[in-house]
Amino acid sequence: MAKLGSSGHPAVVRVRTQERAGEILSVCDQHGWKVIVGLEPDQREDVSDVERLLSLQQPAKAGSTVGRNDPCPCGSGLKYKKCCGKQQAGATG
Repeated sequence: MAKLGSSGHPAVVRVRTQERAGEILSVCDQHGWKVIVGLEPDQREDVSDVERLLSLQQPAKAGSTVGRNDPCPCGSGLKYKKCCGKQQAGATG
């Protein structure tokens, strides 16, 4: 099954006004999502597909760790163990 918001499975929304349709299209364009917007003034608004797309959690990316022998990220030019790593070791031990 295609991913929601793709061309194979576009998000489907129903709005009551042209202005609201423009808002939904703008949000979807910013994120690159495909959407079908129905303008139905006599029906209740349904934007649940777009809300679902907006609420999707992005997977957490692992932060890069500094090894003892790597250059210190502070920019001193020293190895981490001789610079900020030395301060860290002194604070914890």
